[in-house]
Amino acid sequence: MTSKQPTRTPSQIVDELSELYDEAMARLRTALAEYLNKGVIPQSQARQSGVFAYPELRISYFPDGKPPVFSRAFGKLSEPGIYVTTITQPELFRNYLEEQLGLLLSDYSIEVEIGVSAVEIPYSYVLDGSDDLNMEHADPVELARVFPFADLETIGDEIVDGEFQRQDDTRPLALFDGPRTDLSLHRLYHYCGTPFEHIQQFILFTNYNRYVDEFITWGLQQIREGDEYTELSVSGFVTVDKNTKNAEQKITQAPWRKYQMPAYHLRAKGGRGVTLVNIGVGPTNAKTITDHLAVLRPQCWLMIGHCGGLRQSQRLGDYVLAHAYHRNDHVLDDVLPLDIPIPPIAEIQVALAKATSVVSGEDKEKVKARLRTGTVVSKDDRNWELRYRQEARMINRSRAIAVDMESATIAANGFRFRVPYGTLLCVS
Repeated sequence: MTSKQPTRTPSQIVDELSELYDEAMARLRTALAEYLNKGVIPQSQARQSGVFAYPELRISYFPDGKPPVFSRAFGKLSEPGIYVTTITQPELFRNYLEEQLGLLLSDYSIEVEIGVSAVEIPYSYVLDGSDDLNMEHADPVELARVFPFADLETIGDEIVDGEFQRQDDTRPLALFDGPRTDLSLHRLYHYCGTPFEHIQQFILFTNYNRYVDEFITWGLQQIREGDEYTELSVSGFVTVDKNTKNAEQKITQAPWRKYQMPAYHLRAKGGRGVTLVNIGVGPTNAKTITDHLAVLRPQCWLMIGHCGGLRQSQRLGDYVLAHAYHRNDHVLDDVLPLDIPIPPIAEIQVALAKATSVVSGEDKEKVKARLRTGTVVSKDDRNWELRYRQEARMINRSRAIAVDMESATIAANGFRFRVPYGTLLCVS
């Protein structure tokens, strides 16, 4: 079932997607309650009709001539055809969807269709916030037999990695479809200990606990003294605003230690705030968190951790601005071969260099003495020094100035997922 209305605005399109999504989620929640309380099994005929299915967004584009050429990296169609994707959480992605659809509607003669897909929403995604569902005696195997579940065979990054195999005459409309997005959203909930709805568009990663303390202090100052930011959401599902009494104590007592990669969100209207994630140590965590955050299509992500300085001229506390990466982390080699370069992004490099000057309060010449630009090596072996003779040759050949375990992974996954990236480290 599809709906064709060429005069719809981007906002109206998202409204329709939201209506279909909310209805499917409500039906799935009701059916799950009926099964748990009364043993009622959903009818297969109803499931085949799409009562539990994701909404589908379909765009048809068949121009009379060649498609117009635009220099922007998003919101464009390079070839004629039918583009399709499934959509989850339309309200969460409203601003993003409206921006993309607005560009397509204004620059291309397209036909937009909205309908019910053939892909069902897994039952586990209605459990969060459903306190009325008694799962104590539920058998997971039986639930998976009766209800749709997350089928990993149908979830992957083939579109992102250029390995998507077309099964019909349609093309993918988005890098991430509904099932892939839902999987990541709920993993973020699990890893970070905050609602995924609170994650902001500008993301910082750190491997240094002191940065978390400074971020919390700065964040509380921002919400108390200004009106740009509305609240601070911290790991352990705790939120404070300018009216919260004993906010510092409330944050300190939050159960953030339960979560593998605690996150902290300084929230602003439209998601234009800042998120800090303490990813801990190692490229595995760095890949895991960026695999999942990518579905939110952030404006950028930056690594601001600490590192080991590799040059005699460097001192403790000096800055390292990465303009190249030696990928010795091995976690992305299969999907992003080492012979593919990870280029620096000019706008981010300039912004980080300026920020160093502003925050330090030093003039340009003094900042030059503290800020070193060069190659960062990211290792997957924290004890690389135990093989120093072998490693020293690689370091000298690459002219690397710093070593850590996360920066190259974050940059490489940013390149892979089309998310702007950068690295500013501190020699420790």
